[in-house]
Amino acid sequence: MKIIDLHFYDQKEVIAAYLVETSDGPILMETGPFSTFKHLEKGINEAGYQAAEIKHVFLSHIHLDHAGAAWWFAEQGANIYVHPKGYKHMADPSKLMHSAKRIYQDMMDSLWGAMNPIPESQLYAIEHEKIISIGNTDIQAWHTPGHAVHHIAWQIGGSLYAGDVAGVKIREGSVVPPCPPPDINVEDWSASISLIKTLGINKMYLAHYGEVNDIIPHMDALEKELNHWADWMKPYFENETPPAEITPLFQEMVQNRLRENGVTDEIHMGQYEAANPSWMSVAGLLRYWKKKEE
Repeated sequence: MKIIDLHFYDQKEVIAAYLVETSDGPILMETGPFSTFKHLEKGINEAGYQAAEIKHVFLSHIHLDHAGAAWWFAEQGANIYVHPKGYKHMADPSKLMHSAKRIYQDMMDSLWGAMNPIPESQLYAIEHEKIISIGNTDIQAWHTPGHAVHHIAWQIGGSLYAGDVAGVKIREGSVVPPCPPPDINVEDWSASISLIKTLGINKMYLAHYGEVNDIIPHMDALEKELNHWADWMKPYFENETPPAEITPLFQEMVQNRLRENGVTDEIHMGQYEAANPSWMSVAGLLRYWKKKEE
């Protein structure tokens, strides 16, 4: 297995893709956005392969920082494996891209790059617990909602390619929950955490960023932080505080907690912010509480 650093926005250790060798050739876990494709291609080349050789791509979910370059591999003939609830957005990403453009506006191209439709003949909607065999390698799908309703964690032996359901942890910093809109659900996420703790894995690979070995303590810390963030946000929601007022307060809270837990410099803090923008989590958690009220 090779970790490929996608150097998102010219920063190290923010977004990863993973190349896994099988007896039937390499497979890819995540693609990152198309804006970082040159780094993905370089990493594949350094592993001894050409990008066009990859015929199987497994996506944890359809957010652009995970799935944005999947279409390129489909154009080379690859099969793309995705959650059933994400399938239609890979076949027709227009709604996904329209929503993203409303948020990122003129930064769309520099942040994410292009995202083109994938033919349905190359898209596979994978059900919970299904096992896909590529050569001598079995890849099992675990539906793990909470961060997104269309989230899958992929297990290969004792390793789990966890996407975002296992949080963001960069180097020696603490784990934090990425909470963008529109699908954050604390209860579902807690259930997914409980599921992961039963899988008997000894390694997790995070999209943001890298390998985790202390599975149970990591997932316990993630759940604790997720509940803290949600509880912190609740009174602001109840008081109808404008998001513009909440964001700097939330960012200060998050940064203070990170500083207490191993984030010692501004470069490290910037990596966390690039991987998990504070303002996105404000929007996601406010939406979570609004749904709870409805």
